[in-house]
Amino acid sequence: MDDADAAGAMSFIFEAGVLKRAARTGWWFVGEKNPETVAEHSFRVGIIGAVLAAMEGADASRVALMGLLHDSQETRVTDIPHIGRRYLDATPNEKITADQVAAAPEPVRAMIQSAVDEYEARRTIEAIVARDADKLECLVQAVECREAGYQNVQPWIDSSLNALETDSARRLADEALRGDTLRWQQTFSATE
Repeated sequence: MDDADAAGAMSFIFEAGVLKRAARTGWWFVGEKNPETVAEHSFRVGIIGAVLAAMEGADASRVALMGLLHDSQETRVTDIPHIGRRYLDATPNEKITADQVAAAPEPVRAMIQSAVDEYEARRTIEAIVARDADKLECLVQAVECREAGYQNVQPWIDSSLNALETDSARRLADEALRGDTLRWQQTFSATE
């Protein structure tokens, strides 16, 4: 790898860092003044994706990678809330990704582009699981918002539930809707 390859790869890394500051705009509708960032969302999508992949017998690494990259295009087009998509003709994510990684070395371009292309095509079990992870993360965030006192989260819960395709994602969603978000802490405290 030469200096130009390193610069191209680093360019994508710096651009991805913008997602740490990019707010997920949909949560403003429920009154959240300080919503999660795209990076925070994508991190948990990657975690959920790996868990779902293990439950569904899919490639956990591939699903986690798709989860981390699925919204990386939002550095260029921002997080467009669902209602806003009705009024905009957005550039396909695959094209945005191609522009984002154009200067990166070929192996980096190929790895990132193939993950985004697979996610967007939704033809493999890994892509289906990754999309379920995205929808399940939205549901989990809505449950956490509801627990924090926000009233208008049911539309996010309903749309997320309706979009889930795998049995494992539906089971996890049912558990999230039943559960206490701090149960893990209570379980830990009980073992001390």
